[in-house]
Amino acid sequence: QAQLVESGGGSVQAGGSLKLSCAVSGITLRSNCMGWVRQAPVKEREGVATVTGDGATYYADFGKGLFTVTQDYDKNTVDLQMNSLKSEDNAMYYCAAAIQRWFCPAAEISNFDFWGRGTQVTVST
Repeated sequence: QAQLVESGGGSVQAGGSLKLSCAVSGITLRSNCMGWVRQAPVKEREGVATVTGDGATYYADFGKGLFTVTQDYDKNTVDLQMNSLKSEDNAMYYCAAAIQRWFCPAAEISNFDFWGRGTQVTVST
């Protein structure tokens, strides 16, 4: 049973940066896909970024060049560095795990089996 705990959310002005972190327990990163998914008010959840067990990364179009997903095998953490934040990035951000998947495009959030409780990101203009 995977447990995912997000941290690092908060308030930032437009153009600023935030780094989210996901502490993972119960599974090993090398055997699974990990990802970040967000949900803005009155909108559906959407995939942000994913990273496979061997380090391949995938991004939603809105995050390419601005967001970076990384994982630390020793610490068992998955981070999301977000730069040049916009008001459109206001959302709850969730860490998620797709068990024993070797290919996990960011958009395919139905792949995820376990979810964290989320961390709020608020971007002010």
